[in-house]
Amino acid sequence: MTFPAPVPEIPAANVDKAAAYYVNTLGFTFDWGDDQGGIAGISGGNCRLFITNRSFREPYGNISAILFWLNLNSKAEVDELFAQWKAANAKIVSGPEDKPWKLREFIVADLDGNLIRVFNDFRGAT
Repeated sequence: MTFPAPVPEIPAANVDKAAAYYVNTLGFTFDWGDDQGGIAGISGGNCRLFITNRSFREPYGNISAILFWLNLNSKAEVDELFAQWKAANAKIVSGPEDKPWKLREFIVADLDGNLIRVFNDFRGAT
């Protein structure tokens, strides 16, 4: 069996406000949902995310902020996305850097303190 791409569930105080940040600042597309229903879907390329409010998550106990990773195809893509998000006033936590573990990465935060680590694995690069 081949596993599909995971769909992270992003905790938010307000689904509508969080979705607006992901769409207007980070460039995702709003697909469906709202704060009243407690869940929304957003996407960008092959990436899908669900944003959920506290009342949606509470029965499952997953109420803390999370960190998820976005794996890009090259160092250049990492730098390009960083420039786009910085220009859009994303909440930058750390800028692009080649790490000793052979990942080029940067980190941004959303309105609720969730972190997005964007990276490229360059271990096989020559």
